[in-house]
Amino acid sequence: MIRTRLPRLYAVVDAAVAAHHGWTPPDLAAACFDGGARLVQLRAPHVTTAQLEQWCDALVVRAAGYEAAVIVNDRADVARACGAAGVHVGQDDLPPRAVRAILAPGAMVGLSTHTATQLDEAWPQPVSYVAVGPVYDTRTKATGYAPIGTPLVSAAAARRPARSVVAIGGITLDRAPELIASGAAAVAVISDLFREGSPEERVRAYVDQLGACSVGSDSP
Repeated sequence: MIRTRLPRLYAVVDAAVAAHHGWTPPDLAAACFDGGARLVQLRAPHVTTAQLEQWCDALVVRAAGYEAAVIVNDRADVARACGAAGVHVGQDDLPPRAVRAILAPGAMVGLSTHTATQLDEAWPQPVSYVAVGPVYDTRTKATGYAPIGTPLVSAAAARRPARSVVAIGGITLDRAPELIASGAAAVAVISDLFREGSPEERVRAYVDQLGACSVGSDSP
């Protein structure tokens, strides 16, 4: 599986976090696209399939105007039905190989990892990228794992054959450059999208700052 080259900002539109700040997922995704995000994950584990499909349809339509991609958390069936670019799964979700059997050819499949052992198990699987975290302490999602810091990110980025590595968990604008320098191809941001009140402006700040970073995993 050839690694997928990702934009440096991987914006996660989490339905619960969005609602906490008074946003719907489609409106938050629109703000992210307007700010310059070109890869957005829709995460809404506790809503009905009908609601998830409605949101996903809206995101995919909006993304098309920006040549952006939409990833759906966990639900390969919804991603396929809505024409999303791919799916992200966790350790307890459908295995990547089974996900690929559902999706259209060429779709992206991401897998969350939290330990060196899970990285070992992830590498032979048909994934487009591997998410590593939580890098820092985070309250957005209870992973059951302690923060791993930057060493595991660096170790994942140095593995061969190459895989795109996404750093996730407690990411802030100040911390993001350190992770890119450690070899992450992208940083996944959830709560920090709201740090300055305007997700569009916060996304723009990420895009501008990360655009100036040197990325270790970009090398052949």
